[in-house]
Amino acid sequence: MSERKVADVVLRPKRQVTLPKEICNQLGIEPGDVLELMVEDSALIARPRKSVALEALKEIQQAFQRSGITEEELQEAGRRVRQEIARERYSAKV
Repeated sequence: MSERKVADVVLRPKRQVTLPKEICNQLGIEPGDVLELMVEDSALIARPRKSVALEALKEIQQAFQRSGITEEELQEAGRRVRQEIARERYSAKV
């Protein structure tokens, strides 16, 4: 389990907050990174968008593992579909 850090921040007039450097370091975020904010049971949750994307990628990878389809099989199926679409649209041999 990760270490829990608590910090007090002030909401400024333009609804801005400054995140403490230690919190940013723990999350692996830097100025310019995008955060996903949500409210859960009256708590504000902020997650780096890149970690959300990585979690989605892991879920996709796990789904492929469960399906038994290899990356090569997926790529080959994609090539066949693109060739069929090209033939239908352009009546060209690809």
